[in-house]
Amino acid sequence: MARRALLSVFDKSNLVEFAKQLIDLDFEIVSTGGTKKALEDAGVKVTGVEEVTGFPEMLDGRVKTLHPKIHAGLLAKRDDPDHMKQLKDAGITPIDLVAVNLYPFKQTIEKPNITEPEAIEQIDIGGPSMLRAAAKNFEGVLPVVDPKDYQPVIDALKNGTDNRDFRKHLAAKVFRTTAAYDAIISNYFTDEEFPDKLTLTWEKQQALRYGENSHQKAAFYRNPIPSKLSIIAKQLHGKELSFNNIKDANAALNMVTEFDKPTVVAMKHMNPCGVGVADDLSTAWDEAYESDTMSIFGGIIACNREVDAETAAKMHKIFLEIIIAPSFTDDAYDILAKKKNIRLLQVDMSHADQADRFEVITVSGGMLIQEVDHTIDQLPEFKVVTKTHPTEKQLEALQFAQHVVKYVKSNAIAVTTGTRTLGIGSGQPNRIDSAKIAIQKAMPKDGYENAVLASDAFFPMDDCVEYAAKHGIKAIVQPGGSIRDQDSIDMANKWGIAMVMTGRRHFRH
Repeated sequence: MARRALLSVFDKSNLVEFAKQLIDLDFEIVSTGGTKKALEDAGVKVTGVEEVTGFPEMLDGRVKTLHPKIHAGLLAKRDDPDHMKQLKDAGITPIDLVAVNLYPFKQTIEKPNITEPEAIEQIDIGGPSMLRAAAKNFEGVLPVVDPKDYQPVIDALKNGTDNRDFRKHLAAKVFRTTAAYDAIISNYFTDEEFPDKLTLTWEKQQALRYGENSHQKAAFYRNPIPSKLSIIAKQLHGKELSFNNIKDANAALNMVTEFDKPTVVAMKHMNPCGVGVADDLSTAWDEAYESDTMSIFGGIIACNREVDAETAAKMHKIFLEIIIAPSFTDDAYDILAKKKNIRLLQVDMSHADQADRFEVITVSGGMLIQEVDHTIDQLPEFKVVTKTHPTEKQLEALQFAQHVVKYVKSNAIAVTTGTRTLGIGSGQPNRIDSAKIAIQKAMPKDGYENAVLASDAFFPMDDCVEYAAKHGIKAIVQPGGSIRDQDSIDMANKWGIAMVMTGRRHFRH
């Protein structure tokens, strides 16, 4: 007796060849709608699903496979005599293979100006139902959801290797696919920030050579509907990105888009090591480079303007892992591409205001989700708490320092001028050590007399203020909120330092 295969696909890639090979393997082909027409147009013998069910399609095609003669044929246990007897008594032929792929809901909602009714029409009902039924009964039914699996299925049928493990592999792929499909739909309809049931899905972007260290396996997954500002970029040149490259590149991208003027950010190990702003990119590079000429070596560079030949020539002089920019001039590309391993990433930064709203952090046994800290404290919000008021130039530097310190690992201290970083102290268990690191790195820099200091959180005592004052810092910005704020204010007054408080901290763990 011929076996029966039901084919109903939106993506018709390799469909005809697959059907012909199934027929050669003594399968009867049953199909629906556009799939049936495509097969018939190619001269493939096919039975319409309405001939199987004895019931025509209805409701504009919404109902065609939701019928006992389909689903009983899929769900009957082949090794259960009672199941098989019920099929025989009802005149139902078992279905031995299902190849289905789903209506393009994701692709539809990605299009501009799509209305909700248009999106709803692309929610597949019959397809997932048949796939899930076939996958549940995978020992009796081959469930095929991906055209890439057509040839492996044919080979397995020919070679007798369509064993339980192979079928279970296909079933798992079905359930992953339908789960992801439903997750995208549920997120489309959900308007709650933190619903009781949070369903997320990611698509594999690439396998990675290793994770943070060479002994750790890793892969890169992307949001199936990424935000308009994304590190999933067009790579123009260079070898494949690593796990650490992707993390650093993402941090650099998010940071550089905070600035309006031409800006260069140098990132190392998820911390900025140099940030420069200027009226042109070449000068901004100079500012970033001079911030820390040692740490920038092997760094990840992000620019918020097109890289020109002048800037590229300066970048070419040192070893850099990655350069991210909205674009590269032809001359700049030619200069930088002389180094075969440097990665050049082109990222559209025109949608900086449409970055991801939430971020997910996994922990043992669960995950945390929070709004991304896109907030930056603005000059009018600064509250001067000392007798000495900051000058206009110092206020601009304090604003710049706030942008920087927000991206430094806590405990975080940044010493800057209004155009570049001078010293950064990051990730220390106590704030005074971070302050010492930042200030000591800043001390040799030219223009130190114009330096200001920013802290991502309040000072728990007055030691940071005292240390800063003794080393020439003239203005400080911090959120405040400590029960000992007054101690820090008094210390600032003692040394004639201007201090402002923002009322908002920026922890980054």
